[in-house]
Amino acid sequence: MLGLFEKKRTPEEQLEKCLEKKDWDGLARAYYDLGTAAMEKGDLNKAVLWLNRADSVYSASDDAYEKSSKNRLFHKEIVTDCSDRIGALEDEDLLYNKIPAEMEEKTEGLADAQARILGLLSMARLVRLGKALSQLPGCEVLGELGWAADVILKSFQEPITQEEYGRLMDVCNDLYEFGDTQAFYAGGQIPVPGGAPFQVFDLNGMMGVQLELNMYIDNHLRFLSALSQGQEPPEPEVGMVGCTLLPDYYVRTGAEDLEQVPQIKAELRRIWGDFDFVCSRITWEQVARRVKEYQALDLLGETE
Repeated sequence: MLGLFEKKRTPEEQLEKCLEKKDWDGLARAYYDLGTAAMEKGDLNKAVLWLNRADSVYSASDDAYEKSSKNRLFHKEIVTDCSDRIGALEDEDLLYNKIPAEMEEKTEGLADAQARILGLLSMARLVRLGKALSQLPGCEVLGELGWAADVILKSFQEPITQEEYGRLMDVCNDLYEFGDTQAFYAGGQIPVPGGAPFQVFDLNGMMGVQLELNMYIDNHLRFLSALSQGQEPPEPEVGMVGCTLLPDYYVRTGAEDLEQVPQIKAELRRIWGDFDFVCSRITWEQVARRVKEYQALDLLGETE
C-alpha cells in the first residue's frame, strides 16, 4: 500500500523499477499500461512497441506466465486484451505492417536462389550490431552471425562439413531460445555513437529479429538437407527481409514518423537495391563482396 504522501509511479517509473528488481510480472504490466495509454492517445507506433513487449515478457517469463494463469484479472488484461489490441494494430497503416506486406509481395516473383540470397544479405547487415550486442552477458549467440553468414554463403557453392552443419544448427537453436531469456528482455543495452543506447529488446519488433534469424537458418539447413538427399527443398524463408529496419529502437527513442528516419530510409534503399542486385546477372564473387561489405556496416549510423 502506498504511504500517505507517496506519489504513485508513472508507467515509465514503474518500468524502471521492475527492471531494477527483476520483477517480470510487473514489467509485463508496465509495458501493457504504456501500450494501452499510447493506443488511447492515438500514438499507434508506441502502442505496437509496448504491447508487443508486454506480450513477449509474459510469454517468455515463467513468473509472469504463471501469475497470468492464476489471476483472472491479469489474464484478461495482460493476455487477452493485449492480444486483441495487437491484432487490431496489425490492420493499421503503419510501417510495422506495410513493409512486411511489401516484402512478401515483392519476393513472390523471385527465383528460389534469388530469395535465399536476399535473406543472406539482410542477415549480413546485422553482423556488426550482433557482434556489439554479443558482449552483453547471455547474448553471445549474436556474435555468431558473421560466421553463420560466411558458412551459408559457402554452402551455396560447395558442400559444408558436418562440423559446420552442426555448429550452424546450434546457432539456429540458440537464437530460438534466446528470445525467451532474461538477457533478451531485461534491459541490457549498448552505446550508440551520436544516439541513444540500443537495447537488446529493440530486436523485438517486426516479429523479432532473433526469430527471423532462427527461421532463416532453419530453412537453410532444411534446404541443404533436402539437396543432399535428392528431395524437394522447402520454399525460401523471406521474413529476414525488412526486419533490419529495427523500428522498435527508433520508436522507443522518440521518432514520430518512422518513414522519415534517415537510417530507416537508408536501409530501405539498401533493401530495394538488393532486389535489383539479385535480379541481375550476378556472380558468386559479387555476392561475396556484398556480404563482406554489409558485415562491416553500422546499421544504426550509416545513411549513405
